[in-house]
Amino acid sequence: MQVIGVQVYTVWEDKQATFARVRQLLEEHQPASGALIVLPEMFSTGFSFDIDKIAEAETRETETFLADTAVQFGVFMLGGVVNHGESPGKGRNECVVFDPAGKLICRYVKQFPFTFGGEADHYESGNRIMTFAWRDATVAPVICYDLRFPELFRAAGPRGITLYTVIANWPRSREQHWMALLGARAIENQAYVIGVNRCGSDPNIEYGGRSRIIDPQGTVLVDAGNDQAVITAEIDLDALAEYRRKFPALDDMRDDLLPGR
Repeated sequence: MQVIGVQVYTVWEDKQATFARVRQLLEEHQPASGALIVLPEMFSTGFSFDIDKIAEAETRETETFLADTAVQFGVFMLGGVVNHGESPGKGRNECVVFDPAGKLICRYVKQFPFTFGGEADHYESGNRIMTFAWRDATVAPVICYDLRFPELFRAAGPRGITLYTVIANWPRSREQHWMALLGARAIENQAYVIGVNRCGSDPNIEYGGRSRIIDPQGTVLVDAGNDQAVITAEIDLDALAEYRRKFPALDDMRDDLLPGR
């Protein structure tokens, strides 16, 4: 089972230009049929607070691109989009997933808007853990700042999660946090983790990339570096099951210590 991260240099608030970059990267790397392709948070626009400009309109440009690309390559496509929220003037920072038939199979809303950076002033927070089936794997998507909250991952774990996808616009200034936290989430949950960040810069922030695929023991299988790149690794569910059997740390989880329990 092939998981692929597309670390793209997003063109600021220009969906069509960014679509062209993603399409070119995929054509150059030709993903395997049935692969899971992961794109960054707000991959088509960058981390913008101009909700009216970047939110999906009736034509749903970004979601249509993901659905059409899934059909074109016969893959699962996961990426970040913005939609209008229920509160006036606010948006929803979402992760959507389309299957090889172009069908929407998951929509997750970021649960922890980045308050320090002003995101909570412009985006509503989600309140539901979401999962989807990717072939024989059970996948839980999260978004950027969510990575700093291990209770979210722990709460998802009992649903049989074998892979966590973390999509981000993570600044280069906190690159070490990104790498350390991805590894920690893999180790403590005995699961694969793919973290896909954007690279380049926008009018306010420089992004370091460093997209990674990490195995359940915390081994970094591949690192994208700082520039535009495509990373690929195989997800071995048999090896994961055997590791969990030999070292059954998850059996000692204390549900009563989770928030709200």
